[in-house]
Amino acid sequence: MLKTKKIILNILLVILLSILSLNIIKIAYWVKDARHTKKIVSNYKDINVSKEINNKVIFINPPEDNNDLYYELVNEELLNISLDKYYSDNPDTVGYLSIFDTPIDYPIVQTINNTYYLKHSFDKKSNKAGWVFSDFRNNLDNLNYNSIIYGHKRKDGTMFGSLDKLLNEDYYKENKHHTINLQTFNYSYLFQIFSVYTIQEESYYLKPYFINKEEYALFLETIINRSKIKFPASVTIDDKILTLSTCLDNNGNRIVIHAKLIKKGIL
Repeated sequence: MLKTKKIILNILLVILLSILSLNIIKIAYWVKDARHTKKIVSNYKDINVSKEINNKVIFINPPEDNNDLYYELVNEELLNISLDKYYSDNPDTVGYLSIFDTPIDYPIVQTINNTYYLKHSFDKKSNKAGWVFSDFRNNLDNLNYNSIIYGHKRKDGTMFGSLDKLLNEDYYKENKHHTINLQTFNYSYLFQIFSVYTIQEESYYLKPYFINKEEYALFLETIINRSKIKFPASVTIDDKILTLSTCLDNNGNRIVIHAKLIKKGIL
């Protein structure tokens, strides 16, 4: 009897040590990927200098109500940085994404699928931190009605690790927190946030195209009603929107941010 108990205890000990070893290995790889990601970000920190846009600026779908928050937000500066170095290092570069008062300040990449940059960094080396990337169906120089950008929610705050900050109603007390900047090689866009929520993994909000105006109107109504915060933003079928998506947890939940285009600068 004692011998049997000893064998069982030894087996349990081996199992526990195996689990511990696997967790240590996972942590080691996570730290390695995190360091690699931060090194890449650090390598580019000196080139992210905004320049004044001297070319044409277009205000998109101004609301009829002059008191609409749109008229304050539309005066925010447009992003205008040089993307040449990014493109030289990675020809998959298609733009740049920046959200005020968050670490989200990255070049955006795009390839022929939505899987490659889930496990590869900006330098195309294997890295589970991935990179911030555009849906392969997007054309950021000729915006779809719904343009989609993805990124992992990293615990160290890199990539879309700080996107949950946008779920907090207190975050929006400052007007600058209502906007998202997106730049391509040819255009600079300013978007106004109108919906934020968490949801189980699905494909509905990831639709870039719509059969007709009725389908798009229903889509807009659905994602507005999903928002956990009521935003002072009017959205119509004439608006084009930006969607940011990331994982919230290991249970398949997602964080989703939607914003409408309010300003466009020609570079």
